[in-house]
Amino acid sequence: MKIKNILGFMLLFTAALFVQSCSDDDNPSAPASVLTVTKDGKAIDSLSFQMAATNTMIGVSTDGDWTASIPDADTTWLSITPHSGYGWNATDTSATNTKAYIKVSVTKNESSLRRSAITITAGNLTKVINVSQNGVGMDPNDPFESSYSLVEHIKLGYNLGNTLDSNPEIATSTWIDFSKGPEAWETAWEQPVTTQDIVDSIAAKGFNIMRVPVTWYQHQAADGTIDEAWMDRVEQVVDYVLHAHMYCILVVQHDAGARSAGRQDDAGWLTGDPDKYAENSARLKNLWTQIANRFKDKDEHLIFDGFNEILDKNWSWTAPADPADPTYTTINKLQQDFVDAVRATGGNNEYRNLMINGYGSSSTQPVLDALQVPTDVHPNHLLLSIHSYDPFWFCNDTSNNDDKQYYINMFDESCKSVIDAIFSRVNKRCDDLHIPYIFGEFGAIGTHPDMNERIKYATYMVEKFNAYKTTGLWWMGLYDRNENEWYEPEIVNALFSTKK
Repeated sequence: MKIKNILGFMLLFTAALFVQSCSDDDNPSAPASVLTVTKDGKAIDSLSFQMAATNTMIGVSTDGDWTASIPDADTTWLSITPHSGYGWNATDTSATNTKAYIKVSVTKNESSLRRSAITITAGNLTKVINVSQNGVGMDPNDPFESSYSLVEHIKLGYNLGNTLDSNPEIATSTWIDFSKGPEAWETAWEQPVTTQDIVDSIAAKGFNIMRVPVTWYQHQAADGTIDEAWMDRVEQVVDYVLHAHMYCILVVQHDAGARSAGRQDDAGWLTGDPDKYAENSARLKNLWTQIANRFKDKDEHLIFDGFNEILDKNWSWTAPADPADPTYTTINKLQQDFVDAVRATGGNNEYRNLMINGYGSSSTQPVLDALQVPTDVHPNHLLLSIHSYDPFWFCNDTSNNDDKQYYINMFDESCKSVIDAIFSRVNKRCDDLHIPYIFGEFGAIGTHPDMNERIKYATYMVEKFNAYKTTGLWWMGLYDRNENEWYEPEIVNALFSTKK
């Protein structure tokens, strides 16, 4: 009888331990208040490996129990050990060992650039460490920084718009004296002739990249040859930017994009029309071959942007809803033509960073889903450009009085939600495509929101740039080039006081 009682007590005790164990496993650990990842004593967000098989150690400092993981698809080349550990007691000031370590290993990369991520979680805190590894064919003598490194080095940028991109219809532009040559075109939209002083003034504010939009078709002969005087002037302006120690984005602007109603010329000749692909492809490659040859000796601070805000054959701002639409396929082929034409010119263009765009340079889901990254001999030298003036009726004005009823005059939570969704969509798609991105154009360029509301917009956009480790280029405004003064310094100050 006593034996039975003892056995019963032991069974109850074992069961209690089992229940307690299950209960402990079901209870989440206490929220951590600290989570830092370091390498060689410095906090990190990324790891970069060369093509050889190798390993490194990273430190995890946290006061909570932690776990670490990598995507299952990447375990064939990337491994970590251990996958979990204990935190230190934040209240124990005598603790000396406040760091655990993870060994990160990669196999030899005999393919193209690899990218993955290590996700470390402690309580409610998460830290993602992006991992990249160069591969075979990635020239160790490559003189240019990668597109990912480029994005890290860009602070904020400015668009030199309504200047070299002007495309007034000759038949109705009787107020312009075209006998003046390039100057007439450069000043057609009431901007002054660009000077080194103008560019230096913009650089002095802290902008370290300038986008130079150029419209080319009105400066080409019937065979596509670019007028020498126009090419000379474009190079002169590009040199102003480079001499100011800024990055410069040179873009084909209104050769693509919207066509005005009633136009008789061929504005917006570059479209995603499948039926005109052969014709447009030859014309685009001819154009970029000439541009690339002229600029092939410029250093890595010069970036080429294939084309601006390309649309369909009807020049519609409404992108096709189906990512399989032939318009998207045509645009992807034109992107490939651009990359191939530039790379074929050799010199520094073999490695030059190149920018691509989706339909209308838009960030809508169908446009992002349809986007394909061109095949490139140097895939780590491509990046995506996004244009965003969102929410539209906050950022833009209209000449149509009936549309003014849609104006958004307050930058509120609903505005933030629109912007949040854009960054989320773009970041996810670019992660999937393994390509970095910047906002080639952004800004609250309308005048109807009060200055305080536009400052809120500018501040929030830069906060998002910081959070997603990217940046953008404001579209014009802010600075009066005729008077050489900043007429919206409040926005400029908001941009740079927020940017990390």
